[in-house]
Amino acid sequence: MHRALIRMAGAARNFIFPSRCLACGNLFRVRTHGLDPGPSPPDCNNWTWAFFCGDCRDGWTPVRAPICPRCGLMFKSREGEDHLCQNCVAAPRHFFRARAAGLYAGPLMQAVHRFKYHGDTHLAAPLGRLLFQTFREHFAMDPVDLILPVPLHRRKFKQRGFNQSFLLVRNWEKSAWAMDGERRSFSIARNELVRVRATSPQTGLGRNHRLANIRNAFQIAEPDKIKGKRILLVDDVYTTGATVDECARVLLKHQARQVDVLTLARAMTLS
Repeated sequence: MHRALIRMAGAARNFIFPSRCLACGNLFRVRTHGLDPGPSPPDCNNWTWAFFCGDCRDGWTPVRAPICPRCGLMFKSREGEDHLCQNCVAAPRHFFRARAAGLYAGPLMQAVHRFKYHGDTHLAAPLGRLLFQTFREHFAMDPVDLILPVPLHRRKFKQRGFNQSFLLVRNWEKSAWAMDGERRSFSIARNELVRVRATSPQTGLGRNHRLANIRNAFQIAEPDKIKGKRILLVDDVYTTGATVDECARVLLKHQARQVDVLTLARAMTLS
């Protein structure tokens, strides 16, 4: 009965206030039965109903197995089991695992660009809900003590005016509905991880140059708040993983128990 009322209310809201596609900006009608926030994580193709119109949704590619269980790389072959990719075999990561909602292409890339580079900060709320669905899917059964958005250097923050990673998670504590029957308790720490060195843009750099560029760029503000904690790093896009891996290295150095990574998008080619 309760879920039926939720669907009826959603249908009424959708009739009066149609949703606007995150990618193209066009209005569209949401299929409300795909929005039911039940305890079980919905299928990825279903929860995109809330965010993208039919045309743009066709260009959405969710990250699905088989993947690298460490960095989350999605393999071109759709057959076989999860296995470590060559990069993770050659250079083990400091983080335990990284997961993402979808590939950094098509409508998701368009939405991230509008949000991050064009100042469309109103997209933070729907993109944050999209990311939260991915959080539920991969971390519902694993307790997270502390969520840390990857920080910007103060110079970049002043230039952009906002930290996109923080905006994605700032409402999670209020909107964290029950997962596996219980409300999960976690904290979002905005200032525990600090970017102390301005780095050159990572775009266009290879993995080795990215690693060198980001080395020693982060510090911990209060190490006692990190010690023994299971930490989830949140960022908008995973490219080579150099930034989040450097963050994880610093956190483990200060005795974090485990560091995982969650991003909206995974920048990659299916090769």
